[in-house]
Parts: sequence; C-alpha cells; structure tokens
Amino acid sequence: MQRQHNPINTAQQREHELLALRYYRHPEIVATREAVREFWLQHAAPSATMRSCFDWAFEEVMFGATIWALNQDPFYPKVITISRLPHRLAGEDIPGSRWGIDNPDSIYRVIPISHDQRYVIRGRVAKQRLVENYFTLWGPEMQTLGLLDGKELDVDADGCFEVTVDASAAAGRRNHIQSPPGSHEFYIRDVIANWGSDRANELEIERLGPAPERPPFSESENLERIKAYMQRWAESTTRWNRQAMDGPVNAFEFTIDRDSDGALRNQIYIMGYFRLPDADTALVLDISLGGADYFIAPITNIWGTTNYITDRSGCLNRHQSRANPDGTYTFVLSLRDPDVHNWLDPSDLDEGILTLRWAEFAGGKPGADLGVHQRLVPLERLRQELTGDHHWLTAGQRQQQLTERAQSYAWRLED
Repeated sequence: MQRQHNPINTAQQREHELLALRYYRHPEIVATREAVREFWLQHAAPSATMRSCFDWAFEEVMFGATIWALNQDPFYPKVITISRLPHRLAGEDIPGSRWGIDNPDSIYRVIPISHDQRYVIRGRVAKQRLVENYFTLWGPEMQTLGLLDGKELDVDADGCFEVTVDASAAAGRRNHIQSPPGSHEFYIRDVIANWGSDRANELEIERLGPAPERPPFSESENLERIKAYMQRWAESTTRWNRQAMDGPVNAFEFTIDRDSDGALRNQIYIMGYFRLPDADTALVLDISLGGADYFIAPITNIWGTTNYITDRSGCLNRHQSRANPDGTYTFVLSLRDPDVHNWLDPSDLDEGILTLRWAEFAGGKPGADLGVHQRLVPLERLRQELTGDHHWLTAGQRQQQLTERAQSYAWRLED
C-alpha cells in the first residue's frame, strides 16, 4: 500500500464523486430535489435567518444523499468519504456533501456490508495516531451493532492492518468485527484534531468469497434509492434539530442518545439552540472537560450542516482553542468579532444549533465536573467577564489565526 498524503483523494473517491454528479443532474433527481425543497421549507417552517442559508445548505444535503445512496451495494462495496466541503475535481465543481450535524474534525467514510458476506478492510494508520478513530457497524436505522476502537488495532511495523468482518465470532482474531443479522454498513470516523499535521487512516475494502450472485444495482434502482435518501435526509435532520429547538433557547441541556441516530457510543453530545438578541451581545460558554482528551464546539444551521469552517471560526476544537489556567475553556459566540481567541463565529447568523462533543475520557468515563455553563453578556462587558491576557487577540493575530486555519484544512480538498 503506497502511502498517500491525502487518503481521501483516492481513485475510487474521485470516480464516485463524478458518478454522483451525473446522477445529481439526472432529470428525475432534479425533479425530486424540487419536491423535497418544497416539502422541507414547509416542514421546517424556518425563521428568516435560517431561510437565508437554506439554498446552499440544501444543495449540500441533497448531494450528500446522492453520494451516500450510490454506495449501498454490499456485493460491490466501496470506501467513500462523505460530508465534504465543495471542491474542484476534473474540471467540475463538486458540491459539498455535509449533513447530519457534521463534525468538521471528522473524516467520515462509509462501507456497505451484509451480515451473510465476508469482508476484509485493509488499511494503514497515519504516522501520527489519531486522538479518536472508530469503526462503527450500523443497522439500517443508524443503530450501533458493533464497534472497533482504532487505538486497539493490531498493526505491523509499517502501520498496516487488516480487519476481518463476518457473521462468526472472533475466535482469537484480534482485528475482527462480528456482523450480526441486520448489519447494514460501516461508518468510520477519523478525527483530525490537528488539521495541519493529522491525516486519516488509509482504507480499502474487499468482499471475500465467490463472485457476486448478481450485477451491481441498475440505474433505475440507484435513482429510486437516491430519491428515498433525499427525503429521508430532510425528515431526519428536522427531527434531530427539534430535540434542541423544542427546549429553552440559549440552554445546553439535551444529551443525545449515543446508541442510535448515528451518535457515537463513546462520546457525550450536549446540544442546544442559541439565539443572539443583537450584534452587541455574546453567548459566553464555560466548558469543563471532565477528563476528555477530545472536545469540539461546532455550530450548525437547522439544515444540519456546519457553516463557514475554514476561513471563519465556525467551530473550534481543543487543539485550536486556548485553555483557561485551571484547564477549563471559555468560548464566545457572537456576531461581531469579540477580539477573543476562542471566538465561535456564527457566519452572520443570529441563531443556530451548537452541539458540544466530549470524547476519549481518562479512565474510560467522564469526570463529575464535565459540563457547560452559559450566559449572555454585552460585548462591552467582556473584558470585565474574561480576565487574563490569554483570551485576547489583535486584528493582526486574528487574521493569522484564520489564515493558518484555512491552510491547515486545504489538503482535504486537493484535486
């Protein structure tokens, strides 16, 4: 396996994205998109703010549904990266594919399987091992049926590994995932905490055994599956976000179920709906990690996508943030630049969803101090509220922060 600078930019990924673009332009899919657009706007009943970001977010969610739907054949599985930003490929503009309250740190890859087939996932870990990497086996409703922690992988001297997947028990096999009835697909998360130096693991899939008993899905089958995924993505996103939006505004009290709906069992997610009363007020969040090695605070809109995350700080993880002297973190969410390092920039939107995520706990479980305390503070009072020189940035330092941020992400979008 030849080591790649960008494990996302594989020949299989490029071919799949161009295939998805052709389907996305198919007249039947264009008509379906328009129907889902009308349905979703009526179903979600967005505010003026959320309506203002609908058009571009809708295109990402719909293209994401197309990307995903086209990799659903367990007899012809592929390793496909989902939830990407817009980029160029072979002279074409490839739409973004973010969806599902995405985590900008995560490189998400999906592999379809069937419990009665046998597979081997081959790969190589990055030279710098990731803070978080999980092979999650899902059922058809995104419920967790199996889980392999990437930190537990047996690898050789070159970092290469093989993971066996079949319906039988491990029977001494170290890198093995048993696939019970109902097994549908792998959802593999590689968390890139240090955007500049971390790299995703290299992955490829092989189905074992005799030749497939049928040809790949036909065009008509693919079209119907894409249509179903588009509708499902719209319905699921609204349902997920209602969990936060139906609660008190500017409160972070809802903890996501970690065994269903795609949440990761070994993480804690606390979700809240924020609304800033004006451009002169900030939402200040004091975060205690509870022993977590990993933390991120990403802003999403009600359509389930993050906003501007490369040239603006629409999310911050622990590596990108400055800690308080006591090890806690303070973030400031505001429309105007508050001149603090840990600024969560909502991309000119005065409302949205904030999903705080903690993972990789010392001792395997969170400490009692894990949590968030939030308060609304006038921007003019921030210096009284936030003491200590570690919080503040000059205009030049802000520009440097954002320039380095964009540069550190760029490798993921290479053509």
